[in-house]
Parts: sequence; C-alpha cells; structure tokens
Amino acid sequence: MRHLLFPLFLASLAFAADSKPLLNEKPMPAIAAPTFKEPLGAEWSQAKGKWTPDNGVLHMVEVPEDKHVPVLHHKVGLAAAVIELDFKQDAAGAFYVGCDSDKHVGRVVVLGGNVVIQEDSAKVSHTVGSLKYNAKVGEWHHLRVEWKDDKMAFAIDDQAPVSAQHAYFATAKKRSWLAGSKTADVKNLTINGEKTTEAKK
Repeated sequence: MRHLLFPLFLASLAFAADSKPLLNEKPMPAIAAPTFKEPLGAEWSQAKGKWTPDNGVLHMVEVPEDKHVPVLHHKVGLAAAVIELDFKQDAAGAFYVGCDSDKHVGRVVVLGGNVVIQEDSAKVSHTVGSLKYNAKVGEWHHLRVEWKDDKMAFAIDDQAPVSAQHAYFATAKKRSWLAGSKTADVKNLTINGEKTTEAKK
C-alpha cells in the first residue's frame, strides 16, 4: 500500500508548490472570474482583435486590419494582483499578461522558448527577469502572474517561479490586459487583487 500512496504524496506536493503565493502572501479579494459561457461584461474592452467566449473558452483571433496583436483590457486598476489562467497558442507567437497606467507599466511575455518579465518605462520594453521554457504550441499551459509594489512575478506550469523588481512597477495601475499573436485560447481565468486608490473612488 505504501508504494501506491507515494505517487499521491508527490502529486500533493506539486499542487502545493503550484498554488504557493509569489508576492502576495495574504488572500486577495476576488475581482473577476468570467465563465466564458456568456458575453464579456462592461469591465472588459476588446482593444484589438476579436475575442469570443464559447462554452468556457475565450477564443482570440488576430484581425489583419488592426495591424496589431489582439489585446483585451480589464478596466480595473489593481495596486496588487494575482492573475491565473490556462492558455493554448494555436500558432507560433507570443502570449502576454500585462498592466497599464496611462501607458504600459509591465508585462509577462511567453515567446520562443523563453518567458520574460518586462518593464515599460522606455519606448522599447526592458527585460528584467527571464526563464528558459518552451511553452509548446497546441498544448494548454497554466500561467500565474502577480504584482505588488515595485515587484512583478510569474510561474508557468511546473517551473520554478521568477520575480523581478523595478521602480517603474510601482506606477499606479489603471487596468490589466491579455494579448497574443495570431490565434489562442484562454480558460479558467481568475483575477484577484487590491484596487488602486483611484479605482476605489
């Protein structure tokens, strides 16, 4: 019986590691958990591309006329945030989770065998943290992104978390966003966090 229980023990350890907070130690208030079984609410804005909820999955498709990757805004500013989701890229390209003030503040980018944290204080995004990892096209991957004060962090699948610190990350946030290249799917999206002072008004 002992040899049968051992794999279950290892699985429970893996689950515990995956759910461990990256930056925000205390539980965060629930902000959004769309089911993707009905149209997106007023707090969402399709900035670029086409985003279609369908039976629990959000389909993202690039629109050539936009001349820009698809972008979906969540119009709630979060001073601290925990964003979790599963994503599947249907074509080679990048997948993003980011946050903005009046301009871009920071982002996590999954692209070409790497996952990086970038800050956007300059015109060209500056990489401040990275992980070599191939998120294969056509497969589902779990991504957790957090920010708090002047730090940003991520964990993808069963890989060790990566965090980075930069003064620009402390910029007051007005929204978060998802983006991708060509076509991709998203499911099991949850956003927890603490609203910025401005967003609470």
